[in-house]
Amino acid sequence: MDNTFWTFAGLLLFFALVIYLKAPSMVAKNLDARAVRIRKEIEEARELKEEAKQQLAEYQRRRREAEEEARDIVAAAKREAEAMLAEARQRNEDYVERRTAMAEAKIAQAENDAIAEVRASAVNLAIEASARIIADRNSAGRSGQFIDTSIEEVRRRLN
Repeated sequence: MDNTFWTFAGLLLFFALVIYLKAPSMVAKNLDARAVRIRKEIEEARELKEEAKQQLAEYQRRRREAEEEARDIVAAAKREAEAMLAEARQRNEDYVERRTAMAEAKIAQAENDAIAEVRASAVNLAIEASARIIADRNSAGRSGQFIDTSIEEVRRRLN
């Protein structure tokens, strides 16, 4: 009986003890439990990954909507500004047209007043000239009545 025999006997005893204590099944159970735990963690990681993808998609959708809303707001503000500018231009043009029309009306009235004044002056001068001519022609006795009639007739025709 040498050392090899005792080593072989110790090995057999070790295997018998391991089998008696059910070490392979405990190792298998531990490995199975660990595999189950790893599978659960992998599944949780997949679920978290899917949830993260969904949240990312939701945030991207919200961002696009916010950008679109911002573009709409900017476009509406531009349209409103353009409308206000067009309205201001139209009011300015209307104001200029009214002021021009008023100025033209005042000029036309001044022209009419000047023409009327010139006519009145011409009528007065014509009356005076007619009165002198008639007075010079009719220096005889009945000239007063003839002069008055002639002056009235000239006034009536010129006015």
